[in-house]
Amino acid sequence: MNDHNPNPNTTHFGYRQVPVEEKAALVGGVFHSVARKYDVMNDVVSLGTHRLIKRFALELSAVRPGQRVLDLAGGTGDFSLLFSPRVGMEGEVVLADINESMLRVGRDRIIDAGNAGNIRYSLANAEALPFADQSFDCICIAYGLRNVTDKDAALRSMYRVCKVGGRALILEFSTPQSPLLSKAYDLYSKLWPLAGKAVLNDAASYQYLVESIRMHPDQETLKNMVLAAGFQRCDYHDVMGGICAIHIGYRDGE
Repeated sequence: MNDHNPNPNTTHFGYRQVPVEEKAALVGGVFHSVARKYDVMNDVVSLGTHRLIKRFALELSAVRPGQRVLDLAGGTGDFSLLFSPRVGMEGEVVLADINESMLRVGRDRIIDAGNAGNIRYSLANAEALPFADQSFDCICIAYGLRNVTDKDAALRSMYRVCKVGGRALILEFSTPQSPLLSKAYDLYSKLWPLAGKAVLNDAASYQYLVESIRMHPDQETLKNMVLAAGFQRCDYHDVMGGICAIHIGYRDGE
């Protein structure tokens, strides 16, 4: 779905229109609520496929030893743990998230895994990243862009901190290409709030997540947004028939 909104003073929170200045707090409330069992619920609603998709994205990232990676909206740290051995001790992964509860869960998880040596943490807003220009070889945001209030500002911020020769990866739910798959996926996702109720006693947060997926731009729209932010050679890979898509944009020489 196109993210266009004719009223610049409001934005969508799921299907609801809310004042722009309120969305971040509303989204924050959702992730404060689900942080403790976020990974469990990811396994439940994706039937474990999110782990395979993230490994595919890792391969597409082409990250090498010694490079710096920004795991933006990195939440509970599972992607940071995948990047960590790829960059090695001479490289660095920055796990960044706007939500303190998610970041705390991620930090604890990484420490428990014994892989904290080359990972550091940043409480950061994707729309105004607190890093120097051209700081990172690779910037990855997985299942986080749809929750950002101003996606265009976030993409411009990602471009600013991306090194020349670097790349950004955006892994996100998207638009199934087959009408039959789209209908089946729509029916399946309606079960997510029931799973949220069973696992977390929280149906409302997962109702929002379903609605946020429906409101997210489709593949071509997001591709054009990535290009408009300054990235070049943007393309995308549909996963599971377009239920998810991985967009890659490069920062070439000026």
